[in-house]
Amino acid sequence: MHSAAILLSPISNYPPRFHLFHSKLQNFHPRLNLYAQPIKSMAFPGGLGFKISAGGTAVASGDGGGSGFQTLREYMARREEHVGDELVVLFSHLEYACKSLGKDFGAAAAGGSAERDKPKPLDIVANEIILSSLKNSRKVAVMASEEDDAPVWLADDGPFVVVLDPLDGSRNIDASIPTGTIFGIYRRLVELDHLPTEEKAMLNSLQSGTKLIASGYVLYSSATILCTTFGSGTHAFTLDHSTGDFILTHPNIKIPPRDKARANILKSIQPDIYVPLLLISIGRSCMGIAMNPRDHLRLVYEANPLSFLAEQAGGKGSDGKARILSLQPVKLHQRLPLFLGSPDDIEELESYGDVQQKVNPGYDV
Repeated sequence: MHSAAILLSPISNYPPRFHLFHSKLQNFHPRLNLYAQPIKSMAFPGGLGFKISAGGTAVASGDGGGSGFQTLREYMARREEHVGDELVVLFSHLEYACKSLGKDFGAAAAGGSAERDKPKPLDIVANEIILSSLKNSRKVAVMASEEDDAPVWLADDGPFVVVLDPLDGSRNIDASIPTGTIFGIYRRLVELDHLPTEEKAMLNSLQSGTKLIASGYVLYSSATILCTTFGSGTHAFTLDHSTGDFILTHPNIKIPPRDKARANILKSIQPDIYVPLLLISIGRSCMGIAMNPRDHLRLVYEANPLSFLAEQAGGKGSDGKARILSLQPVKLHQRLPLFLGSPDDIEELESYGDVQQKVNPGYDV
């Protein structure tokens, strides 16, 4: 049982010394003080404000004001999440990277430019920014990314393994469709420490989804929203640009037992043209069925983290035949279909038999 608050000593190499960020972000320093005073007012896009009650429920208010807001770091410190100091430090660095990405990619989704003059593809830039932050945290042993052919070993004594898609939906930016970062966090398998670096990096990255200790999805749009779980419920935090804090706005998101609006069923029409309804419907704290019936989603760093989020919200993730989290990855970039929804809906879907789409849709995925 952790104490009511966690104190962090200053991190000498934080923010990252290897600056990959846009020049306008260099002076942004995340607050490491977990005793930060409650924010007295906070404005969200669209003029919607929230108040967080003592019981953890989000109450919307039309004036955009209120008090009693709880930041992500305060949430990790004060709730009985068994998060631990090391994971708090890791999340602080991950937050920093995602805030930086949200500055540019959120503007692009809203119709602005997204560093289109940069020579590097945006997903590569995102990968480098996150890699730099995780490396400087000194808490990550290995990072496995969609953008890398093999996992990258970072530190022999890092307690965690991070798997991620640094910029999901990057091809959609020009269409002003939101993008996001998907991530999952495991503990390093210390029993593999004696193996060669390449081998232990791969085996640590191919852990079953049942071993996830945290996962999340950061949505970059007109608002930057971080939806995450530490294994005891799914919660969403919205970035307050005036303070640089992620504020708890949607605690204890729950997927209803049965989808009441079949019209909300989301079918993926083209690759990457999907955003999990776990985030789309976050304001209503409800969700229909999100599905991609083709072998398109990557098990390790997309399907597993999203399924963990769904299960912690009372839902279920499936490949159309079996529970996603029960599958043992055999390749880093292994693909499969993904269906997310309520247990009743997913069980009904699985009962139909072969719901996976194997026919070539006529374009690359």
